[in-house]
Amino acid sequence: MPRLNALALACLMALTPLASLAAPPLSSHAERSGFTQTGRYAEVIELCEGFAQAYPQRVRCFDFGTTPEGRPMKALAISASGALDAETARARKLPVILVQGGIHAGEIDGKDAVFWLLREWLEDPQKMALLQQQVMLFVPVFNVDGHENFRAWNRPNQRGPEQMGFRVTAQRYNLNRDYLKADSPEMQAMLRLVNQWDPLVEIDLHATDGAQFQHDISITAHPVNIGDAALAHVGRSLRDGIIAELGKNGSMPVDFYPSFVEYDNPASGFSEGVPSPRFSHGYFWLRNRIGILVETHSWRSYPERVRATRISVESLIGQMARHGKDWQAVATATDARSAALAGQRIPLSWKVLEEAKTIDFQGYAYTRTPSDISGALMTRYDETTPQVWRVPLRNQVAPALEVTAPENGYLIPAAWASLFQPKLALHGIEYRPIEQALADIPVEVFRASRAEFAKTSVEGQQRLSIEGQWQAEGRQSLAPGALWVPIRQAKARLVMQLLEPQAPDALVAWGKMNNVFERKEYMEDYVAEAEARKMLAQDAALKAEFQRRLAEDAEFGASAEKRLEFFYRRHPAYDRELHRYPVVRPLQAIK
Repeated sequence: MPRLNALALACLMALTPLASLAAPPLSSHAERSGFTQTGRYAEVIELCEGFAQAYPQRVRCFDFGTTPEGRPMKALAISASGALDAETARARKLPVILVQGGIHAGEIDGKDAVFWLLREWLEDPQKMALLQQQVMLFVPVFNVDGHENFRAWNRPNQRGPEQMGFRVTAQRYNLNRDYLKADSPEMQAMLRLVNQWDPLVEIDLHATDGAQFQHDISITAHPVNIGDAALAHVGRSLRDGIIAELGKNGSMPVDFYPSFVEYDNPASGFSEGVPSPRFSHGYFWLRNRIGILVETHSWRSYPERVRATRISVESLIGQMARHGKDWQAVATATDARSAALAGQRIPLSWKVLEEAKTIDFQGYAYTRTPSDISGALMTRYDETTPQVWRVPLRNQVAPALEVTAPENGYLIPAAWASLFQPKLALHGIEYRPIEQALADIPVEVFRASRAEFAKTSVEGQQRLSIEGQWQAEGRQSLAPGALWVPIRQAKARLVMQLLEPQAPDALVAWGKMNNVFERKEYMEDYVAEAEARKMLAQDAALKAEFQRRLAEDAEFGASAEKRLEFFYRRHPAYDRELHRYPVVRPLQAIK
C-alpha cells in the first residue's frame, strides 16, 4: 500500500514532535499518541472544562443533556466575540455553526480533529479573528454512552484508532436515524440545543464504511439541488469551498457518498440521492439551514482522517467568516418564503434519475471471483496498484412523491396530542392547544387505500407504508386538547415531513400509530352471508356491481374471504375509522 503508507507517514512525521516532546497544554491523548489512539470520555470532560478555564472570554463549557447511563453531554461554545451563550449570539445576530462529533461513536475522527484545532487556534490571534463574527458550537461526542462501549474491533471496516466506541447508544438507538422521530434521550437533548442556538450550518463528522479506493473523504450537503433556490446556492458554495480547500491540502475529496449502486461491485458506479430527515444532513435543510456530512474514508489511516476532518472544519469557519452575514440573510429570507408554501406542490421524497455521467474515480485494481469461504462472488482489492475506474454516477434527482401543502394547516385530535405535542416542541414547530371544542369544522381526511406493515423492525419500530389521498369529507368536531399546527410558519417543510402520512419519516411511517391500521372488529362469516343476501335483495346496483366483479376478477371470484369482504365494507357495521389517519386538514382558518 505505498500511497497510503506515504501519506500516513507524512501525517505522523508532522505530528512526531507532539508525541516525542513534552505534551503541550490541553493536548489530547490522540495527539500524544501520534493519532494512533483516542481518549476516553473522561478526557472530553477534562478538555471541555480545561479550555473554558484557560480561555474564559473565548470558550464556555456546558452540559446540554444527560445520557441514559447518567453521563453528561458536553458542548463548547467558542467565539472571539465573547458571545458564548445563545441569547447574546442571537442579540448580536452572530451566525452559529454546530460541529457534531461522534454521532456514531466508533467514527470518532471529529472529536480528535476539533480538539486539536482548538488547542492551536486559541493561541493564534489571526485564526481567532475568523471567529470574531460567528460562534462555533462544538459537541465532541454526541453518542456518549456508545463512546464508552470502548474496545478494539468495534469498527471492523476501519483502520484506527486502536480502540474506539460503538455505533449505537446504550439503548441501541442509531442517532443518525433519529433526527425526526427523536425517540432517544440524546436526540431530544440535541434538538433542544438546536432550538436554543439555531445554527446556520450543522456539520456532522463521520468515517464511512465501504470499498477500498484512493479517495480519502467525501463532502455532501443539503440543500444543493432541492428546496429553496437561494439556500441551495449557499449549500453548493459551502460544499464546493470545503472540497476546494481539501484539494489544496493534498486530499482527494468527492462530492457524493461513495457507496456502490450494487453491493460490492465497483463497476456498478454510484448513486447520490436526497436523504430523508432521519439523517442529520437530510434534516437541517427542512429547518431552512444547511446540513453538511463529512465522511472520511475508513480504510485511510487515522492520522490522515483526522487531518482531513480538521481541514474541513477550518474551511467551514473560514467561509463563514467571509460570508456568514450574507448567508444568514439568505436563511432569514428562506424562512419567510417557507411560511408562504400553502397551496404549493411540495416534494415529500425524491428519486434518483437513471441519467448518468461517467466519472474517473481513483480506485485500485481488483478482481471479482467466487470465494471458497462463502461461496459468493467476492471483490478483492490490490492497494499496491492504483487504478482509475471509469464508472457511472447518477446524481440527478426528481420528486418521487409530491403533495399539495394545506391551505391552513393540521388539526391533531386530543386523543393523539400526547404523541405529537412533545415532537412538535422538540423541533421548534409552532402549534397551539385548542382550549375550547371545535364544532362542525369542514375537513380533509386521508384514508389509506393500502397499508403494509414492515416484516422486521427498524430502530425498535415496525414501520408502516401507506398509500391514499386527502379528500374533503364533511365536517368534524374536535374536543378540547386538540392541537392546531398552522402551515404558515418557517418550518412548513418540517411540519409536512412530520405530519403528512406518506412522508418517509412521518410519525405514522415509524409505526407510532399502527393501531389505526389494525382491524379491531369483524363480522362472522355466517352473519356476513345472511346480511349479503339482504343487501343483494334490496340494492339492484350493488347486485350488478357484485356480478360484474365475479365476471371480471377471477381472483375475487375464487376467494370466499374477498367476496364476503365486499359486502362487509358496504355494511353499516364496517369500522369507518379503520385506515383513517386521525390528523385532519381543516378547510377553514382556525383562530
